[in-house]
Amino acid sequence: MDIAAWLRELGLERYEPRFRESDIDGDILSDLTEGDLEELGVSLGHRKKLLKAIAALSPQQRSRAAVPAAGQRAQPPGGRVRRRAERRQLTLLFCELVGSTKLLAGLDPEDMRGVIHAYQQACRNVIGRWDGHVAKDTGERMLVCFGWPRAHEGDAERAVHAGLELVGTVGRMTAHGAPLAARVGIATGLVMIGDLIGQGSATEEAVVGETPNLAARLQTFAAPGRVVISQATRRLVGGLFELTDLGPQRLKGFAEPLAAWRVEGAGRPEGRFDALHGERLTPLVGRGHELGILLERWEWAKDGDGQTVLLAGEPGIGKSRLVRSLIERIAGEPHTRLRYYCSPYRSNSALFPLVDQLERAVGFRPEDTAEAKLDRLETVLAEATANLAEAMPLLATLLALPTTSRYPQVDLTPEAQKLGIFDALLGQIVGLAEQRPLLMVLEDAHWIDPTSSELFELIVDRIQHLPVLLLITFRSGFTPPRTGHTHVTSLTLSRLGHRQGTQMIERLTGSKPLPAEVLQQILLKTDGVPLFVEELTKAVLESGLLRDAGDSYELSGPLPPFAIPTTLQGSLMARLDRLAPVKEVAQIGAVIGREFSHELLAGVADRPEEQLQGALDQLVSSELVFRRGSPPAGTYSFKHALVQDAAYQSLLKSRRQQLHARIATVLEERFEDKARREPELLAHHYREAALLENAIPYAARAGDVALGRFAFAEARTRYQEALDMAQALASSEQS
Repeated sequence: MDIAAWLRELGLERYEPRFRESDIDGDILSDLTEGDLEELGVSLGHRKKLLKAIAALSPQQRSRAAVPAAGQRAQPPGGRVRRRAERRQLTLLFCELVGSTKLLAGLDPEDMRGVIHAYQQACRNVIGRWDGHVAKDTGERMLVCFGWPRAHEGDAERAVHAGLELVGTVGRMTAHGAPLAARVGIATGLVMIGDLIGQGSATEEAVVGETPNLAARLQTFAAPGRVVISQATRRLVGGLFELTDLGPQRLKGFAEPLAAWRVEGAGRPEGRFDALHGERLTPLVGRGHELGILLERWEWAKDGDGQTVLLAGEPGIGKSRLVRSLIERIAGEPHTRLRYYCSPYRSNSALFPLVDQLERAVGFRPEDTAEAKLDRLETVLAEATANLAEAMPLLATLLALPTTSRYPQVDLTPEAQKLGIFDALLGQIVGLAEQRPLLMVLEDAHWIDPTSSELFELIVDRIQHLPVLLLITFRSGFTPPRTGHTHVTSLTLSRLGHRQGTQMIERLTGSKPLPAEVLQQILLKTDGVPLFVEELTKAVLESGLLRDAGDSYELSGPLPPFAIPTTLQGSLMARLDRLAPVKEVAQIGAVIGREFSHELLAGVADRPEEQLQGALDQLVSSELVFRRGSPPAGTYSFKHALVQDAAYQSLLKSRRQQLHARIATVLEERFEDKARREPELLAHHYREAALLENAIPYAARAGDVALGRFAFAEARTRYQEALDMAQALASSEQS
């Protein structure tokens, strides 16, 4: 049996190239997790099917399973899937078992192994739940990556959640009667990762950079049972956690004192948007039409004509900001507001948005007894629930509260209990709406769990003749509930235009004009996505590139390429990592440029046409790139300039240089006409490949072409580039 044949038997032969490219053979087949399969681009249904099939294999079958050997790279030692090393912004978690030397002193080696194994297993279970990746494990210490090999939008948040759960889990463990304790340090920053070091079972991934050292130092600074995070991590998690500022700390190996924060626990913010953006919001720009529609539907709802608005748009387009504006506009009117939030971590937790909303409304406190919690729940439900005796035991069960002797235990079948909870929640909504107009907001419905989705379909039906406006936000590609009703309105937010983007930048700069070239670069890079505009503008203002000239900003030096703001790194890389098997094609395209042709990509990528076309089809279907025309004459362009930047910057410098050199060579050999018409392209690629002797003639030729078109400014720039490179080459030869 080989893996290709096995996949064909399952009807999943489409994944055979991805298994082969990732060097998956029988030695590691049984080690594959759902996260690994997702990284390979396997759909949810097929992941489940593969995991069941793997579980059904006998050990003998697994040992004989193999990927066809043709063109296959050698499997790296230690059974790890080989990945190309990359430059990544990661959040790193360093965890240590506190006082292990004293704790384990005098123990029999076998008992000592048992303690360490239990600690390791407990840590790995927690890390796995938050999709972390253990890069190094020495027994008592672990270095864990969040953002590698697959990035998420909230890797820093995942790391802090995992850190809190780690110290809590280990703190509940004992070893021969003695309590265990762990401490955690977390830092975020740029690293190089992916190179394998060591041999055999000791093989591990090297994580190179300052960030792992900072995480380790913060860990030594933390008290047992505590989590301490860096300033960069703190900026990314915003108000999602309760933090204590520890002030600047002198850490070994760092010249200057560094800010540190102790995590006290998870916060209870009103929502993710509020937690990450706080009260200081950029004024709304370019959404007057959409806000007008929402206000109109609110007026209709207040008259008893219940309305549902489905608000769609890509990440960062401003859905939550528009919701915030609606809430601000109607704040002075008598009404009740219910806000529900879906979470990427709880998409399989039944009724999570309803439970979360109810817990926030009730306001449970850690010191509350079971009776006190029931009192609080009764107070909230009594405001709008007609039959409190029926609703209380059902909703207490939903919130995992003991009903004590006050209410009977719920004795229903699971289906009957679900329907009873639905009736109780719907009854509360109706009761609230009968008292005053009701605004309901369900945010991030693309992460909704199936049971909540079922309930909200009922809510959409029920509110038709009630003074209720239900506003549901979600990302493009998600199918919302009940779109065919006359009381349901669909809105899709588009990108900002050039003028609107400029207005937004002016508001962020306090109406102080930016240098024209800086303004144009921000507009070019952000493509009209409000979040991108906001974060890149803030990053530029904080970067030191500009000086405040009183009534305007001026450049303090030459304008370098803009770095991607740390707040956007995770979401941009997450889009690429969801297509892990074809990400390398996107990276090659990114080195070519924002736009690239099929022919040039094929010449540089040097892979079978069928495989290349399949990769491009996936990039197009995922909306990472747009396609014009048909292969081999088709051209492709990245949907967002910042996605192109993320793909490019994730490559090691050495790999970038190799690709730039390859692109220049292919242009010379196969695209002579383009090389003659656009010599600046070859000058660019040879310069980025550090082949200055090749780049100089093309830069000079580009100056000649510009001069022939009477483009004197461009000609001067090209000639200066050639001169600068000649001087740099001469200096390097002399040294």
